[in-house]
Amino acid sequence: MQQVMQAGDIAFPHLGIYLTDLPRGIYIGSFMIAFYGMIIALGMVLGLSLANCESNRLGHPKDAVWELALSLMFFSILGARVYYVIFFWDYYKENPREILDIRGGGLAIYGGVIVGFLVTFIYCRIRKISYFAMMDCVVQGLLVGQIIGRWGNFTNREVFGGYTDNLLAMRLPLEAVRTRDVTQELLDHMTAGANYIQVHPTFLYEGGLNALLLLFMWLYRKHKRFDGELMLMYLGGYGLIRFFVEGIRTDQLKLWNTDIAVSQALGMVLFIFALICEVVILFRRRSVKEA
Repeated sequence: MQQVMQAGDIAFPHLGIYLTDLPRGIYIGSFMIAFYGMIIALGMVLGLSLANCESNRLGHPKDAVWELALSLMFFSILGARVYYVIFFWDYYKENPREILDIRGGGLAIYGGVIVGFLVTFIYCRIRKISYFAMMDCVVQGLLVGQIIGRWGNFTNREVFGGYTDNLLAMRLPLEAVRTRDVTQELLDHMTAGANYIQVHPTFLYEGGLNALLLLFMWLYRKHKRFDGELMLMYLGGYGLIRFFVEGIRTDQLKLWNTDIAVSQALGMVLFIFALICEVVILFRRRSVKEA
């Protein structure tokens, strides 16, 4: 493959894939509508559709998820942005005008998940619906949104890892990515005369692993042993996925004044929490049956 890439090009050299002049969005006059936002919106709509189908199947009030949808989408996006800004405050305190600019990226999924869980809890209390039964539906839709949403990171040329030469290695022109996401390791592996970095496509890793998790949950959903079990599977499964993928990424959000990746730490905490809850609940159910 060529040594010099144009700004809009993306390549997967070992797969023989070379995409030329891939835009970041479409223009209406001088205003650009970013693919990032359109893909996030598509993921939300499809995810909510799946969650609503599951909710209807379980006999919840008809179209309860769509009733919840507007609040869920708005506050989840807000939570995802606030989480990102909080843990990247050293940058935003110097660039406050960029805090509200989400078209270029900067949504942290864990922030959206935390707020989404809270919004759903409030809704279920008001509508007198089982929170844990509803969350078993919502987390399936959430995974759909995450799987699709990661392709928004692809069009934005973000959420990539350090240097790799594996089968899925991805090449990005240096001028197309944010300077703060480029590590010295990536610069050290640039070959003479080349203008691109070669990276782990972590958006692809996470999306693929999330798809496997969703498939498992979909096959298991009719065999779950208690309400909330799929929610725990999501918390533990995605927590473990994020723990490993986050360790590769170059754009980690760090706990203040530490070198700890906050989403990696949170992912492991949620995995352990979900595992303990699963064991305790099943042990108690077994004890009740034997009593």
